[in-house]
Amino acid sequence: MALRAAAARLASSTLRRRQLIPAAALLSPATAHPAAFLHSHATSFGYKQVREDEKSKLVGNVFSSVASSYDVMNDLMSAGLHRLWKDRLISKLNPFPGMKHLDVAGGTGDVAFRVVERIKSVSHRATQGTLTDLEEDTHIYVCDINPNMLDVGKKRAAEKGYNEEQCLSWVQGDAEALSFEDGSMDGYTIAFGIRNVTHIEKALSEAYRVLKKGGRFLCLELSHVDVPIFKDIYDAYSFSVIPAVGELVAGDRQSYQYLVESIRRFPKQEKFAQMIQEAGFERVEYENLVGGVVAIHSGLKL
Repeated sequence: MALRAAAARLASSTLRRRQLIPAAALLSPATAHPAAFLHSHATSFGYKQVREDEKSKLVGNVFSSVASSYDVMNDLMSAGLHRLWKDRLISKLNPFPGMKHLDVAGGTGDVAFRVVERIKSVSHRATQGTLTDLEEDTHIYVCDINPNMLDVGKKRAAEKGYNEEQCLSWVQGDAEALSFEDGSMDGYTIAFGIRNVTHIEKALSEAYRVLKKGGRFLCLELSHVDVPIFKDIYDAYSFSVIPAVGELVAGDRQSYQYLVESIRRFPKQEKFAQMIQEAGFERVEYENLVGGVVAIHSGLKL
C-alpha cells in the first residue's frame, strides 16, 4: 500500500511545474547586494570543503579523467533517460533558424547537436529542404572549460558529419567569465554543469549578461527527489551503484563519488529558482522529471 502511494506521488511529480513569485518581491537590500550571493556551497567539492582556487582544478581533474567515457557513463547511470531529458530541454528552448545560441559546459556536443538538428528540421520543413539565409545565419557555440571534453565533442561532430558545419563553434571558456559580448545570444543552455562551477551566482550573472532581451535561460541539472521511499532507493543507487559502475567502466570510482556528492550539495529546486530570479531573470519556473531526479529550470531576460 505504501509503495502504491509513493508511486502515485512520483507520477504526479514527474512533470510538475512551478511558477515562481515575481523577482522584485524576493529582493531585499541584503539579497540585492552581490556579496550576499556568496555562500558555503561555493567552496564545496562534493562533501569536502576546499579553497575556492582549488575547486576549479579539482573539477577539471574529474572531467579530464572521465571525458572519454562520459557519454557511455551517462547512458549507464540513467538507463538512457538522459537522452529524453535533453530532448525535453530542447523542446523548451524551441530553437529557430537564424538564432545565436550558447551551450555552456557542453563539451561533448550532446545538447548542441540536438539544437542544430532541431533547427534544420524546422527550416527544411518550411522550405522543402532548401538552405535559407536564416539557416546560414544560425550559430551554435559550445563552451566548456575542459579541453578534453571539447576534444570528445569535436570528434563526435566529425563522426556525425558536422566537421564542415559553419554553424558550430567550439570555445574553451569559463562559465563564470564568458568571452561573449553583452546581449549577443538568443538562448543559453547548461546541462549537468552548473553544480560544478565555483560560484553559481557568477555563472547565472554571465548567462544573463550574454543573452539578448527576450532570450531564454535553460538549465538541466540533477536535483533533489522529494518522494520518501523513492528517495531512499535513489540514494542507495547513487552512493552504491554509480561509483562502482564508474570504477568498472571508466576505471575511476573517485570521480563518480564526487559527482554523486555534488548533486546533494546543489541547491534544492526552489532555492535554485530564487537564485535565477536574483540574477535578473523573470518568469522563472522549473519542471521536475522522474520525481526530482532531474529538474529543468527556465527564465527569460526581459
